[in-house]
Amino acid sequence: MPEMSSLLAFALVALGMVLTPGPNMIYLISRSISQGRLAGLISLGGVALGFVFYMLCAAFGITALLFAVPYAYDALRFGGAAYLLWLAWQAVRPGGRSPFQVRDLPHDSPRKLFMMGFVTNLLNPKIAMLYLALLPQFIDPAAGSVLAQSVVLGAIQIVISVSVNAMIAFAAGSIALFLCTRPLWAVVQRWLMGTVLAGLALKMATEAQR
Repeated sequence: MPEMSSLLAFALVALGMVLTPGPNMIYLISRSISQGRLAGLISLGGVALGFVFYMLCAAFGITALLFAVPYAYDALRFGGAAYLLWLAWQAVRPGGRSPFQVRDLPHDSPRKLFMMGFVTNLLNPKIAMLYLALLPQFIDPAAGSVLAQSVVLGAIQIVISVSVNAMIAFAAGSIALFLCTRPLWAVVQRWLMGTVLAGLALKMATEAQR
C-alpha cells in the first residue's frame, strides 16, 4: 500500500484534474442539459469504464515501460505539461469558452450514450496523461507491489472523478443558468480553471523523475 501522504496527495491531484475543463466535463454537461440528468449519468457510466481501462493498462505495465525508457517518460511529461498549458489558454483567452456553455447534442439511446461516454474518455488526453505521467510519481516500489499500488491509486481517482462528475451532471442546468445570468462569475470560473491548469503544467514540467 502507498503511504497515507501519497494517497492524500494523489487524491488532491485527481480532484484538481476532474475540476478542470476537459472533454469529459464538457460532454457530460452538454448531454445532461440537452437530454436530461439520466442521460448524463448513463454517459458517465461509459466514462467510468474508460477510467477502469486506463487503470488496468497502467497497472499491468505501461508505467513500468515508461520508467524503463527515461526519454519516453520525459517526452510524455513535457507533452502533458504543454497540453495543460493549451487547456489553460483555451480557458482564459479572449472569447474563451466555459465548459458550462452547452453544446446542442442529438437525443441518443442509452446504449449509444454509454458508448459515447466510454469513447470520449478513451480519447481524452488529460486522462491518459494522468495515468501514464502522474500516477507513476506516487508509486514507491519499496512500499510493496507496484500492481497493488497502481490499482489502489486508480480506484481513488475513479471514485473521486465519478462522484464529482455525477454531481456536476446532476446540477449542470442550475450551474449553467447561474453562470449565464451572472457573466462576472463565468469569467472568474474560466480564470480559476486556467490558473489551476497552468499550475499543474508548471509542476509537471519542473518535477524531476522519481
